Amino acid sequence: MRVCELRNLHLVTYENGMRLQQKLVELRQEEAVPDQLLLLEHLIAPAATLDAQRVRFFETTRGGDITYHGPGQLVGYPIIHLGEGNRDVRKYVTKLEEVLIRTVAEFGITAERADGKRGIWVGNDKIAAIGVRIARWVTSHGFALNVSTNLDHFRLITPCGLHGTGVTSISHLVGRDVALADVRDIIAAKFAEVFEREVVPRPESIRLVKILVHDGERVLLLHRRPERGNFWQPITGSIEEGELPLDTARRELTEETGHSGEPEAIELEQSFMIESHFLAAKYPPPIIASEIGFAVEVPRGLAVRMDEEEHDEYGWFTFAEAYERIRWTDDREALEKVEARLSAFSLK
Repeated sequence: MRVCELRNLHLVTYENGMRLQQKLVELRQEEAVPDQLLLLEHLIAPAATLDAQRVRFFETTRGGDITYHGPGQLVGYPIIHLGEGNRDVRKYVTKLEEVLIRTVAEFGITAERADGKRGIWVGNDKIAAIGVRIARWVTSHGFALNVSTNLDHFRLITPCGLHGTGVTSISHLVGRDVALADVRDIIAAKFAEVFEREVVPRPESIRLVKILVHDGERVLLLHRRPERGNFWQPITGSIEEGELPLDTARRELTEETGHSGEPEAIELEQSFMIESHFLAAKYPPPIIASEIGFAVEVPRGLAVRMDEEEHDEYGWFTFAEAYERIRWTDDREALEKVEARLSAFSLK
């Protein structure tokens, strides 16, 4: 039985999800990694095309029409080689539908296929969408199952270009909150059954923290030296063996600024791929990180004593200025989370 590595990821920005898929497809085409199954949750971001509803719009490379991704929706990206004798796109999509049908059946929900419409349906309501891409017989993209999704957000679009149909979720149908963690285990088991794979969990390569240091109005960014990447970022650091994330955040705050403080968790845990020549010597590709976000407020005008081996400059920026300087979307999400918390606090 062929091995399929299961990567249970945390919140992933859509852009980071695309980058990770593209890398894994390349590696799978080269036979550098076995089949992969990514399970994750995508984010809603505030500064958006549909700003009032905190939704972003992206063009993508998969098949199908417009759809929605957001919290409470379990997204699955199988990166598998269809191989000789299985090079049938219709059969592959049908198998994905079967995985989803068997998954929701565990919650007492009877879902079905619909003629001429992909995905799975409960009556006239879609509970899971499917859109795939296949390059040199390696798959990407996949499915999105509504677990506890905010169904009002689907009113912003015509899902999959279909008129006269609705959407639903597992939580809506069973009348209670359903945890994504419970559905992850079930969907991985059903995927193994239907695709006849040995699903093997694969942990993240590295665990990190991110600390947003701010003075209530401005945020601190550090500039990495050219040989370390040449970009602006908040404070980040690796969680050492046996170390708690909060202890890491305290340590990194002291090491990167020369000051102590008490970081506060911002309820944001993300996953993303790192492409780094420095880390490539330590970890096999792809290097996938998990990162826990923290924030700490410091006095205005605080002088920073940064680590000059890693950074060559620092600056205090308004949030608008910080968004213009950062490179990575996971940094953007953390900035937006802290900015929203500060705005909510100021309204009290």
